[in-house]
Amino acid sequence: MSKNLVIIPTYNEKENVEKMIRKVFSLEKPFHLLIVEDNSPDGTADIVKRLMKEFPDKLHILERKGKLGLGTAYIAGFNWALERDYEAVCEMDCDFSHNPDDLLKLFGAIENGADVAVGSRYITGINVVNWPLGRVLMSYFASMYVRIVTGMDVRDTTAGFVCWKREVLETIDLDKIKLIGYGFQIEMKFTAHKFGFTIKEVSIVFTDRQEGTSKMSGGIFNEALWGVLKMKLNSFTRKYERND
Repeated sequence: MSKNLVIIPTYNEKENVEKMIRKVFSLEKPFHLLIVEDNSPDGTADIVKRLMKEFPDKLHILERKGKLGLGTAYIAGFNWALERDYEAVCEMDCDFSHNPDDLLKLFGAIENGADVAVGSRYITGINVVNWPLGRVLMSYFASMYVRIVTGMDVRDTTAGFVCWKREVLETIDLDKIKLIGYGFQIEMKFTAHKFGFTIKEVSIVFTDRQEGTSKMSGGIFNEALWGVLKMKLNSFTRKYERND
């Protein structure tokens, strides 16, 4: 079986999910794919289940009872992966804002020694397509703010296209990850950083979704900004010790 798993959370992604699944399975490197499905009313789960017959043992679905948040979707997916023998796990969006071809670069970075590979929009300028200027600036300066507060040498701290070595997910106590949305992405990277894992940024181009509905909200950014301060303060009293 493939040792590499791609996790994609879905909610109302009927326009994208089949195209994304077929694209991932068309790549030259073999992947397994887990769809974490939050009971979409548009029938996303039915599409995935139909395709599971075409891609047996490679395509999996983890169904949840409702829209429970991006962070908890990934944590559920990470725990699912850790119950099996995957060596690397990548998280990505279903809406093609993350180019599936870049999975090869991210998993390649892990194979070349990185513990965490981040698909970064900001290491070669600002690589974002179809975003209004205000949102680009908000995201860019949010990442700058997080770098200042946390001391992480990561330019795209809110990135959601990330590959994790199994050891990192085993070391991070996933139950202690409290933030959701963009805050979740920051807290995961920060925790890996505090444990001393190597984080490698890989340049990607982020293209805003072409089909379906954006899940972005102002509350997500507010949670990230205030949550980062609380996360940093809490880190002073937490021990980050790896079991060798």
